[in-house]
Amino acid sequence: MLEYGILTRAPITLITGDVGAGKTTLLHHLLKSVGSDVKIGLISNAHGDRGELLRWVLMALDQPAPADATYVDLFANFQAHLIEEYAKGHRVILIFDEAQNLTSESLEELRMFTNINSNKDELLQLVLVGQPELQEIIRRPEMRQFAQRVASSFHLKSMDKKTVRKYVAHRLDVAGAERNFFSPAATDQIYESTKGVPRLVNQLCDLSMVYAFTRGRKGVVQHTVEMVLNDGAFFAASLDSDKNGLTS
Repeated sequence: MLEYGILTRAPITLITGDVGAGKTTLLHHLLKSVGSDVKIGLISNAHGDRGELLRWVLMALDQPAPADATYVDLFANFQAHLIEEYAKGHRVILIFDEAQNLTSESLEELRMFTNINSNKDELLQLVLVGQPELQEIIRRPEMRQFAQRVASSFHLKSMDKKTVRKYVAHRLDVAGAERNFFSPAATDQIYESTKGVPRLVNQLCDLSMVYAFTRGRKGVVQHTVEMVLNDGAFFAASLDSDKNGLTS
């Protein structure tokens, strides 16, 4: 859906997912795969009023944003840059990572940015990437105009048990392993302990391999994973315990 949004020149593409679901990894893959005719400005953790947001945007596009410039001056520079890139046959895409931190006012400002586009010529595309609460913000009644311009969206879910098995096998294959040395029971235990969140799967697999190596084992079995968990080496497990303790 991210590629679809870019190829179809969607005004706004929305990608959401829980912490550790792989959103930033997806963005870096996109940055490596786009052609030379696409100019991308990546903005992470943007904050502030509309003038500060515009400064973040200009800096991401390697454009000057003088401290003494008025908002009108900054916007004129921004619009001129988009027209200049369009004349060169280039498209400009602004990607906002951690977009759930943007205020409603900032999101409305981004919607105004898309007004630069004419009916048939897309000078600017926006990609918003953030945690699930970003969807909740955009679904608010006052954000209706913004929501109507979201032409492509996708929510990255955690992996299920079957996918975790395939994911671990794939990672080992890419790393050059001649076989999958994680037993099915070990992989299932990893799934249960991480709820299928890719970042946590990576962490628990790494720790399990270290434990197996230090004990001279040639594979990771369920008992290996349990030792990691029982020793408290997998920090995320303690966070889950704390959460359960608070709610019980």
